Amino acid sequence: MKNFPSIKKKADFQEVYRVGKSYANKELVMYVKRTQDPGQRIGISVSKKVGNSVVRHRVTRLIRECFRLNQERLTNGLDIVVVARIAAGTANYKNMERAYLHLCGLHNINRESK
Repeated sequence: MKNFPSIKKKADFQEVYRVGKSYANKELVMYVKRTQDPGQRIGISVSKKVGNSVVRHRVTRLIRECFRLNQERLTNGLDIVVVARIAAGTANYKNMERAYLHLCGLHNINRESK
């Protein structure tokens, strides 16, 4: 199994927060920073306000799955940090994917459909 392209270092998260542009909706906040790297990386942050560890881990898995299934739609050279809001704790996959794709559209990081 391949390694998942994720942001792990605190300095990388801070760089995306500082330099990146952010948009938000009810469930998520998304920060995007353009890079010179060929692929995309995602960092996920879910605070204790969202719920207990089971809920937080479920939200993380939902966001990671949204990223994985829609990764080919995104342009290359992106560092993305997704921060879950409290409403994400009760959201199902369909709502989470809708929120994720909505923010991708606001950031204008979708590839042009051909």
